[in-house]
Amino acid sequence: MAQNPYDQDTRPGIDAARLWAGGVATAVVAALVAIVGLLIARGIFDVPVLAPKGEGAWGSASTTTYALAAAAAALLATGLMHLLSVATPAPSQFFGWIMVLVTLIAVVLPLTLTVEPSAKYATAAINLVIGLVIAFVVNSMAANARTLHRRKRSTRPDAPTQQWNEPPSNFYDR
Repeated sequence: MAQNPYDQDTRPGIDAARLWAGGVATAVVAALVAIVGLLIARGIFDVPVLAPKGEGAWGSASTTTYALAAAAAALLATGLMHLLSVATPAPSQFFGWIMVLVTLIAVVLPLTLTVEPSAKYATAAINLVIGLVIAFVVNSMAANARTLHRRKRSTRPDAPTQQWNEPPSNFYDR
């Protein structure tokens, strides 16, 4: 027997397990991007980003802190996308705008510091790449985690309790 299409309600949803698994993977990618950016800045261009000169290409504990901060930003972005996916009509658009503005803050902030200009520009560039990676990966990952949830309708479409088939009434006698 064929199933009546009115017996189910299809609403967009999100597979939270897939979203958060992708969020953890994005956090790893963001941390690695931060490390690679610092290694390139310090090791190739000899720019002392987040470490005094003489600390080497790896630098000090600030390298680990920077990588962990990038990973935390990716997890926060995943949480934001999850919230937007269940609460807003166009989650990708809101997420995109929020990520552009947060990334812009992360790029402009180092430019306001009183350090060497090369350190300012290198930090701004690293922050830009980290922000773009997080934004693109979380957005595409969330698109893959979107699903259609099927739920049973509580009433039949032709049930007598629905008033759409009745003429309008001025009285509330029911």
